[in-house]
Amino acid sequence: MNRRNTVALAVAFGAIGTLAMLGHTPAFAQSGKDIRIAHIYSNTGPLEAYGKQTAIGFNLGLEYATGGTMMVNGRKLVVMEKDDQGKPDVAKSLLATAYSDDNADIAVGTSSSGAALAMLPVAEEYKKILVVEPAVADSITGDKWNKYIFRTARNSSQDAISNAVAQDKEGTSIVLMAQDNAFGRDGQTAFKEAIKKAKIVGEEYLPPATTDFTAAAQRVLEKFKGVSGRKVVYVVWAGAANPFKVSDLGLKSAGIEIAGGGNILPALVNYKPFPGMEGSIYYYFGIPKNATNEWLVANHYKKYKAPPDFFTAGGFAAATAIVTALKKTSGDTGTNKLITAMEGMSFDTPKGTMTFRKEDHQAMQSMYHFKIKVDPAFAWGVPELVHEIKPEEMNIPIKNKR
Repeated sequence: MNRRNTVALAVAFGAIGTLAMLGHTPAFAQSGKDIRIAHIYSNTGPLEAYGKQTAIGFNLGLEYATGGTMMVNGRKLVVMEKDDQGKPDVAKSLLATAYSDDNADIAVGTSSSGAALAMLPVAEEYKKILVVEPAVADSITGDKWNKYIFRTARNSSQDAISNAVAQDKEGTSIVLMAQDNAFGRDGQTAFKEAIKKAKIVGEEYLPPATTDFTAAAQRVLEKFKGVSGRKVVYVVWAGAANPFKVSDLGLKSAGIEIAGGGNILPALVNYKPFPGMEGSIYYYFGIPKNATNEWLVANHYKKYKAPPDFFTAGGFAAATAIVTALKKTSGDTGTNKLITAMEGMSFDTPKGTMTFRKEDHQAMQSMYHFKIKVDPAFAWGVPELVHEIKPEEMNIPIKNKR
């Protein structure tokens, strides 16, 4: 090799080294290299139904956003699925392994709020993006948040403020009932903060695996003793149990109503005995009217012979957010470039447009005020749209310390 070629190579490698020290990888070094995405969710455990819907939605979302190519800027998207069983310690370990051993560029997860909270410091340690879906605890984008966290899922405040639209009325007294975990307590704390006209007269926090609500029903009846006017038990619950059973344990005969936010289709079966019940829901396949939702509904029916569910839409949104960000960076997976691209970024979802708020990376999104309708064509109580509650109609507090 002559001296001129040696010098040219030295200059070239020197430039690469300088770029590397500055934290930038030359574009040609990433060209054609797979983009590795770790998806951590509850494939088993108490939130298995939620996790499996999220996984289906995520894969459909990638298909939709890439036009079926599963590629961005010449780079193939590779999804590595991992089951955390809903356990915080497992979720934390899986994420660390994904970033370190599996060379994941981006991660998505998870179903349980407790597990998601355990994952946050891992993303910060490895300085890589974690898109939180579908965990909702406010603290995820609140006091436990760090700059590597983006959430496409709604948070507890969005749930609570939108549900307050239906329940916050003069002359109404409310007893709160929820699971005694981050999901339940954050949800009810946010609901209490959103209530301005109604009166909270009691709170019940039960073990997450509760299936017998007899004792809880008796305590609720005690809390309503001497209370006049409209009486409501507002429920925040996740999992297979049916907390609406309390209605048949003396509450209905005492004129006490049951209310709660929307849920997955199997859970909406429990709403069918309560026609006219109002609340707010994150997603129901028959509500949003846009091209993205039409694609999701049509393709989900085609592949699974059933409509997409609550968390299917969430997984889909996480996928479209990631692909939108990668398109903005021309396929560059550098963390700082992704953060810059994603802060304030809008992206299409089955619910319409979502936007990551710059201050805490929470996705601002619509919620849907519904009234339950009984339709013999469906096994579940059908959430009929009363009003689309748009992001600008909800004053979602910023709770982080940024």
